[in-house]
Amino acid sequence: MSHLIERLNLRGEGVASDGLTVALSLPGETVEGDAVEGRIARPRILTPSPDRVRAPCPHFQNCGGCTLQHAADGFVAAWKRQVVERALAAQGLEAPIRALHTSPGASRRRATLAGRRTKKGVLVGFHARASDQIVGIADCRLLHPDLMACLPACEALTALGASRKGEVALALTRSEDGVDVAVSGVKPLDGALRAALGDLSDHHDLARLSWNGEIVAARRPPRQRMGRALVVPPPGAFLQATEAGQAALTAAVRKAVGSSRRVADLFAGCGTFALPLAETAEVHAVEGDAAMVAALDAGWRGAPGLKRVTHEARDLFRRPLRPDDLAGFDAAVIDPPRAGAEAQVAAIADSRLPRLAYVSCNPVTFARDAKRLCSAGFRLDWIEVVDQFRWSAHVELAAVLSRTHIG
Repeated sequence: MSHLIERLNLRGEGVASDGLTVALSLPGETVEGDAVEGRIARPRILTPSPDRVRAPCPHFQNCGGCTLQHAADGFVAAWKRQVVERALAAQGLEAPIRALHTSPGASRRRATLAGRRTKKGVLVGFHARASDQIVGIADCRLLHPDLMACLPACEALTALGASRKGEVALALTRSEDGVDVAVSGVKPLDGALRAALGDLSDHHDLARLSWNGEIVAARRPPRQRMGRALVVPPPGAFLQATEAGQAALTAAVRKAVGSSRRVADLFAGCGTFALPLAETAEVHAVEGDAAMVAALDAGWRGAPGLKRVTHEARDLFRRPLRPDDLAGFDAAVIDPPRAGAEAQVAAIADSRLPRLAYVSCNPVTFARDAKRLCSAGFRLDWIEVVDQFRWSAHVELAAVLSRTHIG
């Protein structure tokens, strides 16, 4: 039985006219294959779309690290723009989408790999699509070459730390000083293991190595550039996935904030936006993770010519900044997790804040929050779409909302 693919869902999978989910398909294609629990995992393409291309990566058919390598770049860009437009339309909103920024291949500077011991040795890579099996990624076209060069170190770390049945997670982050590796799910440290990890770190020239949250080797501080500042994030801390993506989001936030003199940066992380904005404005940075706040503060203190940056460690889900807390600011930046920030957005809506830069990794929750703000008198001025998770269904955006009657 054949199936006509009508659209892609938010995971980047095809949805057939009969409701089946079809992996690795595109709208307009006719496919057939065995359906299991409403899903065709390995379809046979009977009528290919003109937007179908040969995947650049030899691992694509099995690896779950990418979902859209079979689609032309132009199709993916248009689809990600439509994801944003449809999320807005579902809330009765619309806004000009001014640009779409796509990061190049081989530019991911942050990734978490899985590692497992096998009868033949070890296996390190990404999980297979819809599976807990691990696929080796010796020829990955997604990760930065510096991360690819770290694969032998990851294999050695897996051999040292994995149990025979367990799986380890290896979070790799490229820095200006080498690769920062944070390993979790591994056996506890003892004296012999600590010595072996130190030797391994030296041999593979890792900038820093952490083991179940504890730093065990630090040849160099793994610094990240944020405007004029150099920041050393805590192990495994959040960082934008590519340098190009961070640059696009930072430029959009700068445009959104404009000439504001006092800015609140909410969910500030290690200072991705707070530190560049401090070149022209005083900034108050709020972040729930105290270690990231400390890293931000140290980066600010070591950078030349920045205006004052104050900070606080605060859980904005439980204790959002209240309207009176926001009274002294000309603008705010908010960059919440995928769930959005309903409580903080409600407080912003009730405040007299005139301008808000909203960075989001989830167009659906962004549109929900934007609806609340627009109902309180904000106007959604423009959006820029940022595709730094190339070949995935992930969509990020930066938007500006303003209230011209408040100033």
